[in-house]
Amino acid sequence: MEPDPVLLTEARNALVREIEASGAWRDDPGWREAFRAVPRHLFVPYYYLGVVGGYERLWGEDPDDRRRTRWLRGAYADAPLATRVRDGELVSSSSQPSLMAKMLVELDVREGDRVLEIGAGTGYNAALLAHRLGDDHVTTVDLDPEITESARRHLTAAGYRPAVVTGDGAAGCPERAPYDRIIATCTLSSVPGTWLGQCRPGARILTPLATGLIALTVRDAEHAEGRFLHTPAYFVPLRGGGARVPQEQDIGGLPRKALQNELFRFLLELTAGSLDPHEALALWQREGRPVRERFGITVSGSHEWAWLDDPEGPYVWPL
Repeated sequence: MEPDPVLLTEARNALVREIEASGAWRDDPGWREAFRAVPRHLFVPYYYLGVVGGYERLWGEDPDDRRRTRWLRGAYADAPLATRVRDGELVSSSSQPSLMAKMLVELDVREGDRVLEIGAGTGYNAALLAHRLGDDHVTTVDLDPEITESARRHLTAAGYRPAVVTGDGAAGCPERAPYDRIIATCTLSSVPGTWLGQCRPGARILTPLATGLIALTVRDAEHAEGRFLHTPAYFVPLRGGGARVPQEQDIGGLPRKALQNELFRFLLELTAGSLDPHEALALWQREGRPVRERFGITVSGSHEWAWLDDPEGPYVWPL
């Protein structure tokens, strides 16, 4: 069932205007055309809205006109959409478009770049990359064959054919290497060393970590370093060999005001397992409640650590 073309055009243009107003692609307006051209509704033929007691499913083939209209407007809302729920748990989602736009701008692609995406999701992000760089320059990987199968189907429906690979994202995709850019759309607890070996020198890796986005510059197969961006980011964790193991933390006695502060929670996540939460609070207060951009990550061979201000210390934490 084809959506109403007038409503479709109106919804898509409204999304482009909203992303434009957010300033997401101010530094690279070339992404505007990709978001205008790639039909997001083809990548979310159905999705779930959180309601009391569970989820409500909206889909594009609903016989009820009003529900179909809600589905279409929601498909072009600047909001994340839950696209796969298993046993009441979110497994896969389509990220908020303005955040996707910010991440794509921060990826800093150039014509001819080869990009590896970790986490295929719906295929929408791969389509945006393929629109900008060409199908042959984009590879997207996901552990779940159901996810890669549906992503491939969505991409074909939209007219894009990047490489869609079923596999462990932590292992990258060596058969399609080398890459100039790697972008992950799932949260990591550390950066897999295998990625560095699949990158060209000078490559850029952009990935969610803790509740932030880290942008690393790859020096060679053993070394990479970079700082966190200002933008907060909350993504579904990576599954597979690089899966995140939740760290138990004793936060008893910590002031509620600190725990409600998004930047302090970022520090807690980043230092989990390495720094006692009460020591983290003392550091956070002593250093003037540091913003994300003061933190960074260094990878050197088998060692990887987070740091505040300076990779050589005094504040460093192994990952």
